[in-house]
Amino acid sequence: MSKLEDNMQDILDLPEEEVNVIAKPKREPKEDVTQDYEYTRGQLYNLIDKGQEALNGILDVANSSDHPRAYEVAALMIKNVADTTDKLMKLQKETKEVKEEGPLKGPSTVNNTMFVGSTAELAKMLKKAEESTDV
Repeated sequence: MSKLEDNMQDILDLPEEEVNVIAKPKREPKEDVTQDYEYTRGQLYNLIDKGQEALNGILDVANSSDHPRAYEVAALMIKNVADTTDKLMKLQKETKEVKEEGPLKGPSTVNNTMFVGSTAELAKMLKKAEESTDV
């Protein structure tokens, strides 16, 4: 031990035993999107529930005190809970997009067609098309 540690032991009257600290095992990164989705979803639900509890408490304080700051805090809590529910919906959408990820598809139908030419050429083309359908 260093001189500082020896002095601290004497000053604080600490035992001379060494304490073994057991470190928490590190979490392995989850590669499965479904597991990540379920974990995140559970955490968001937990945050929403805690936010609702806090909001109810803040509203009780605001009603009993009629203090403007209490109402301001309540409004911020309402916004935070609403933002968390929005995150939950975005999680749904993003997870769906990740699961359906595949080759990029182009448009299946094209509705916008364009004729390049003069009006005289267009009239001739329409006249030919009309004659071919009449026969």
